[in-house]
Amino acid sequence: MLEPSVMLLCLRVKNLAIIDAVEVEFPAGMNVLTGETGAGKSILVNALSLVLGGRGGPQVVRTGADEAEVEALFDVADHPALRERAKAMGIDTDSELVLRRVVHNSGRTRAYVNGRLASASQLIELAQGLVDISSQHEHHTLVEAKNHVHFLDAFAELDPLRDAMASAYRTLTEATAAVAELDQRTQRRDEREDLLRYQIREIEELAPKPAEQLSLVEDRDRLRHSERLASLTLGAEDALYSRDAALTAELARVVRNIEEAATLDPRLIKLSQQLSSAHSELQDAARELGGYARGVVHNPSRLSEIEERLDALSRVSRKYGGSVEAALQHKERAKAELSELEHGEEHRAALRASVAAAAAKARQVAEELSAARKLAASKLGRAVSKELSSLAMGGATITVEVEPAAGREGELSVDGARLSTLGIDRVEFLIATNAGEIPRPLSKIASGGELSRAMLALKRVLAGLGPLGLYVFDEVDAGVGGAVAEVIGRKIREVSKHHQVICITHLPQIAVYADTHYRVQKSVENGRTRSAIVRLSAEEQREEIARMLGGIEITQQTRAAAREMLKTARR
Repeated sequence: MLEPSVMLLCLRVKNLAIIDAVEVEFPAGMNVLTGETGAGKSILVNALSLVLGGRGGPQVVRTGADEAEVEALFDVADHPALRERAKAMGIDTDSELVLRRVVHNSGRTRAYVNGRLASASQLIELAQGLVDISSQHEHHTLVEAKNHVHFLDAFAELDPLRDAMASAYRTLTEATAAVAELDQRTQRRDEREDLLRYQIREIEELAPKPAEQLSLVEDRDRLRHSERLASLTLGAEDALYSRDAALTAELARVVRNIEEAATLDPRLIKLSQQLSSAHSELQDAARELGGYARGVVHNPSRLSEIEERLDALSRVSRKYGGSVEAALQHKERAKAELSELEHGEEHRAALRASVAAAAAKARQVAEELSAARKLAASKLGRAVSKELSSLAMGGATITVEVEPAAGREGELSVDGARLSTLGIDRVEFLIATNAGEIPRPLSKIASGGELSRAMLALKRVLAGLGPLGLYVFDEVDAGVGGAVAEVIGRKIREVSKHHQVICITHLPQIAVYADTHYRVQKSVENGRTRSAIVRLSAEEQREEIARMLGGIEITQQTRAAAREMLKTARR
């Protein structure tokens, strides 16, 4: 038995339709829900649909409540693809995924994933592959033709060819995009070449250097304020050193006095040394200030040159990126593009050769994949048709149609068939429910009972393939009974060996196969209708089967029949 890769651990529903508050934990295996008509069994399916991104409106909110809420806890520890999908959305998930949907009585809805607010589209994308719902009213993966190619490929074990196809397609699209980009750039090649040469020449003639502007700004500011700088620094030298009673002369007398005092009290030696050091540093500073002042040059001509240079650098910077560094980078890019344009024909020829090689490889893999699908299609059709024959649909046949995908102008194609990462095929399951009828798409089947059984047959054949998530069967017993119902029960039980299953049924022949049995019961309290879900013990399950067999009055005969049915199912 394969362990499911996705399991619904818990479903919590509040203020939805006639449900006040319900919380149900679901183990692995076949979970069966039974109860009287109108008790609220299918509301759980509606709750699941809602939390998986289905449409919700004010009509689903329990009368008198402000909002309805559904919360589902999934174990996704063994579904790395789903965890990667969540990670790509910025949602952290380790082994558990919590989806929550709130519908206000105004019709406004909110969605949450692991406690984080999410959009409805994010919820729908993330919920793909979690749950597959089969009912007469639900839209599910096996009815959607876009999913059929994945089921066929899984049945035929074509993963290696699919991976090769995806790789070949990526290589082809990248090569095609490179040619298109080159063609676009060279449409007006002569004009572009002239422009690039002008830009390169303009930058090279200016010959800017990194960080040059900063150095020139400093030089400009010194020249602009040369007279003031000379005056300030000469004044400082005069006050410190040159004039009578300069600071250094006064400090020299202080130093001598403290040196004499230090001979009388050794505690003053350190202060004497500090003052002597300060005197020396002031003398050095005074001499440097004097040297600086006498070196200041007032040069209007040099100032004009610098301002002209800065203006030219600023102008080029604005044109080519906002800085000298950006202009230099633009020059290198322009040189590379110019070289490419000048050698465009050689480069284009090389790129077109790459496209031709990639196209040949993509065609080869696509044709191999298509041939393998056509070979497997008839086998899958026969296998599903065989399953249908045991479900009182002996005249029904399934045809797996593999046709070239319709292409559109501008798309990659092989002999007119649209090429994608999946190859060149359009795959669709068709069904003829009676002998002699023309096969039609599954979505066009008129009878809900026939659709339910067709879905069950497909799922029975495909049960061990693909992500092993939750399967929900609602009303799959429509229009059947007796031996056929027993067969349906056995087949759903077989599916539950690979998938966690929730089955809502009215038939005891199906319910007896439950690993876990729940009864949905309706009551009226204080004038309000409430729906509750109770997990049944073995004895309670026998009573429920007897009720389903006997109706209102449960007799010893119906209890005995229930025990026998359960015993047979266990075998």
